[in-house]
Amino acid sequence: MSETRDMATPRNAGERDRSTRIDASEAFDALTETIWRLRQPDGCPWDREQTHASIAKNMVEEAYEAVDCIEEGDEVHLCEELGDVLMQVMLHAQIAADEGSFTIDDVVRGLDEKLVRRHPHVFGDRGGAHDAAEVLDIWDQVKLAEKAQGDAEAAALEERPKGLLESVPRALPALMQAQKVSRKAAAVGFEWDTVDDVWAQVGSERAEFEREEPGSEARAMEFGDMLFALVNVARREGIDAESALRASTMKFRARWEVVERLAQARGSSVEQLSTAELNQLWDKVKAGE
Repeated sequence: MSETRDMATPRNAGERDRSTRIDASEAFDALTETIWRLRQPDGCPWDREQTHASIAKNMVEEAYEAVDCIEEGDEVHLCEELGDVLMQVMLHAQIAADEGSFTIDDVVRGLDEKLVRRHPHVFGDRGGAHDAAEVLDIWDQVKLAEKAQGDAEAAALEERPKGLLESVPRALPALMQAQKVSRKAAAVGFEWDTVDDVWAQVGSERAEFEREEPGSEARAMEFGDMLFALVNVARREGIDAESALRASTMKFRARWEVVERLAQARGSSVEQLSTAELNQLWDKVKAGE
């Protein structure tokens, strides 16, 4: 399938690095059989007992462990952690196959079709995208077209069309969910004209926050509104809010570890130091970076 697609789309073919194209069919087939074998009557008792719900949290945990490896630049363990993420996908697919719902073939085929559909600038007739921002615009257009088709199909069946934001999982981390929600709303025109307008909204939300009683539920809600407005600033600036906050948190943790070492070198712990002394050590760490 991919070879046919390559031949049908010769654009920039001379620039492609064929050495990185891997045929993983044999290894993938072996893994599929291993997962199938584990779920057989004479397989593993633990694997046979699992359901989608019982291992749902494992998907999140394995994904975060892979992210940790990426952020640490640990490619050796990243390979292993990606395998653990893939194992979750394979096990869920086998559970579904055992129930007669779908198979790993359906998962792979559906993903391949979606990737082709959402990259018309690569596999279609439209011109190539010039940068990542243009690609994001194309994705939004394709997703809106997919939603319109789904709405039409729902109307034909006299069913309620799917809401614009229903595809954003509520279980996502809050910042990531906020950015996806705001991006979908912006894609249909619910958007500020300029980033300065968004900053003005941040200021407005801060004013509302400060008007509420300290410690009140209303003040906490206004703080959330202020964060949501800041997420929109990040989106307009092309910044991923979740990644930016993770990076800042990691930077803080790294600096704090140095502060602790400096305190220990003085024969003290951070708990024994005054706020002024901690700030002095903090400034020393920052100056040494």
